[in-house]
Amino acid sequence: MKTSSRRKFIKSVSIAALLTPLLEVANANDIAPEKSNELFRLKADEKDEYLQSIKAELIKEWPTNRTINLVFHGHSVPSGYFKTPDVRPLQSYPFLLLKELKKIYPYAVINIILTCIGGENSEQGAKRFKKQVLNHKPDVLFIDYALNDTGIGAAASRKAWEQMIKMALKKNIKVILFTATPDQRVDLLSKDTDLQKECNLISDLAKEFGTGLVDNYTVFQKLVSAGGNVTDYMSQVNHPNEKGHQLVVDGMMKYF
Repeated sequence: MKTSSRRKFIKSVSIAALLTPLLEVANANDIAPEKSNELFRLKADEKDEYLQSIKAELIKEWPTNRTINLVFHGHSVPSGYFKTPDVRPLQSYPFLLLKELKKIYPYAVINIILTCIGGENSEQGAKRFKKQVLNHKPDVLFIDYALNDTGIGAAASRKAWEQMIKMALKKNIKVILFTATPDQRVDLLSKDTDLQKECNLISDLAKEFGTGLVDNYTVFQKLVSAGGNVTDYMSQVNHPNEKGHQLVVDGMMKYF
């Protein structure tokens, strides 16, 4: 980003930051759940606006800035597993995101926190959510369990995701949900697979609670429909390589 463009960007974010308190929920505890969801939904309609308060913090310079905690909760993909047991966190989307963010927020102190466990599903993640996720006081929470949730069924998956989303929103945390990155054992273009249904469930939850959504599954579907080869983006059957992780980052950056 050129210096002049960066100045215009910072100026626009700063002005918007002054208006943000008029729209933000002061305390989710004081608002009925259905009303709280409506307010969050209004903020999530536009990706550019959902993290407006966070972007306003990211442009601040020392000594008025503070550490921004980005917490990634999920399974092996955000953990950085490539070809198991090889783990490459610096080539995975949490740290690739940090690299992109520092290009446009040079003054920001950004803490990347991984609470991921390889092989875990959302039920297991929900059980440790309070003690091992909320304790980090996320400014933004990213949840990625779709790949592993087909094994526990839609009802159990929905219950676990809802539990984590509600607990986070109650703390006024910005939440961004992820649909799945590919599993090459599953037909990406079929609408009847368990993985597609899980991704539909996650998309529905994002609409219901007004959270952010990074729809990775649709991105990869479009890539294949356009003639792309999904194997070019994978390190093993169900783990992306760096190129695949970068596609995830591209979707995340629309919020920042």
